[in-house]
Amino acid sequence: MAKILVVEDDDGVRGVVQDALQWERHTVEAVCDGEEALIRLQNGAYDAVVLDWHLPKLAGIDVLKQFREGGGTTPVLMLTGKVMPTDKVSGLDAGADDYLTKPFNVPEFCARVRALLRRSTSGLASDNLQVGDLVLDKNSYAVTRGGKSITLVPKEFALLEFLMRHPETVFSAEALLARVWTIDEETSPDIIRTYIKRLRKKLDTGGGEGDSPIQTIYGVGYKLIKS
Repeated sequence: MAKILVVEDDDGVRGVVQDALQWERHTVEAVCDGEEALIRLQNGAYDAVVLDWHLPKLAGIDVLKQFREGGGTTPVLMLTGKVMPTDKVSGLDAGADDYLTKPFNVPEFCARVRALLRRSTSGLASDNLQVGDLVLDKNSYAVTRGGKSITLVPKEFALLEFLMRHPETVFSAEALLARVWTIDEETSPDIIRTYIKRLRKKLDTGGGEGDSPIQTIYGVGYKLIKS
């Protein structure tokens, strides 16, 4: 599961892209103008960006330049109708990691996003995760612990997947909200506490105190331990 920002002003294209990414179980935020995109990039946390060139208020190429000049390192796929080789060169030189022209093939688009995520340091394209006796398979939407199957609702699954991709790393409630929830969803630290409590209950193997792989670091946040 990756959190991806889609920046596209065409309703039809935006819908196709959003549906394709959500089908692959990514969390997607979508905006339709360059100014809003830059605000989101400067204030949010994303694993990848799909960026159109022709946008209202601020062109995609300018969004990209300003984002990179400000130190932004998030992988960016430009998805645009500008097909000239010189346009591709300009986009890549401005900081794009990949460039795909419209009309586009949806499976190819998804493959390019997966390639971007594979090249990122967090290994977000991996479909199978294992931390200790906890195993998550994104393709089959299955979670087991000690061989026992565990049923999770989508947001529980997304939260657990994120923690498993970053074992032994402590995240505050605010950081987890920023990476797993979208800006359009109702959020608060209480929501994180509720989901952590649910996950712990479902992951409990009856081993008593200290059995949960999810630990609370009081005053700081939560982490998934490796053993």
